[in-house]
Amino acid sequence: MARMTQEERFMREAIRLAKKAAALKEVPIGCVIVHDGKIIGRGYNRRTIDKNVLAHAEIVAIRKACRVLGDWRLEDCTMYVTLEPCPMCAGAIVQARVPKVVIACMNPKAGCAGSVLDMFHEDGFNHQVETEVGLMGEVCSQMLKDFFKELREEGKRKKKEAKDREAGRHEEAGAGMSGDHDPHDPVHESGHGDKTE
Repeated sequence: MARMTQEERFMREAIRLAKKAAALKEVPIGCVIVHDGKIIGRGYNRRTIDKNVLAHAEIVAIRKACRVLGDWRLEDCTMYVTLEPCPMCAGAIVQARVPKVVIACMNPKAGCAGSVLDMFHEDGFNHQVETEVGLMGEVCSQMLKDFFKELREEGKRKKKEAKDREAGRHEEAGAGMSGDHDPHDPVHESGHGDKTE
């Protein structure tokens, strides 16, 4: 078995964090920021659980890395992220002066490192970001596919359960309205509310 490279180790840690997000029913995205061969910032998607649009993996990791370095600039760092950053995260990466981002898989619907936009190589900005794409990409892509498949299946299950509950309520209501009393039964309700024998 081939020995794991240092880059693969860092991406594996990002994947571990993405799995933590999935366990919380969050979209599985994980991120680590490395400085001098050490991880100084970790983050995973917590948007729903924190009820905060800013709680993306990259933003969480940037915040932690800045705290460790005592600076808003992350000029000697490399970011490893399981999914191509969105516009907000790509903007934060440029603002933090991160020189390099290693991306596992691309995001054709919202990615801003080349898929929808390329904010990392925008000549108008005063900072460009080197990108490397595809490290452990299949693993991360499959993790996302599995997550969304499970989400769809869970949605179908909940819909069916709600439908079954509704059908059960209608049956109960129908049974009550039809009257379980046989009019030929010697004891039944009369129209005047008293019993007749």
